[in-house]
Amino acid sequence: MIFTETALAGAYVVDPERLADERGFFARIFEPREFEAHGLNPNVAQSSLSFNPRKGTLRGMHFQRPPFAEAKLVRCTRGAVHDVIIDLRRESRSYLGHVGVVLDAESRRMLYVPEGFAHGFLTLTDDAEVTYQISARYSPEHAAGVRWNDPAFGIQWPGPVVLVNERDRTYPDYRP
Repeated sequence: MIFTETALAGAYVVDPERLADERGFFARIFEPREFEAHGLNPNVAQSSLSFNPRKGTLRGMHFQRPPFAEAKLVRCTRGAVHDVIIDLRRESRSYLGHVGVVLDAESRRMLYVPEGFAHGFLTLTDDAEVTYQISARYSPEHAAGVRWNDPAFGIQWPGPVVLVNERDRTYPDYRP
């Protein structure tokens, strides 16, 4: 695996390192010791799947509060998404910064999202499917979010948002 740190402290793009031959290729997409070697949380408490039939669907920006803060390894297994993370760790040098990465089925690129980050995505294709490996179990009472278009973050989405649910649309303005 090839780990490339983003502009946000502790967040990485992870690309599979392909071993190709006449059959196609083989690549590892998860190995706990490699994640630990980069200071990343390798624990997997659950795996989840998100299917989105419509281009322009926005999901996010979600996180869980401690003690159920979660790290995520996110991959688009069908179609393409513009994946965005926001650093909400007050002590971080990249506090309130955000990064957007295109994840698509063809590249098999992944995004490692540390604890203390909000995460969401906009589908760039119909029938986009996203998988997550998550370090903590889901706790509804610790689930939280920030609004995808909150001016505090200034996220420039690469296309129109045509579908977003009520919860994601109505998070209050972020107050640092």
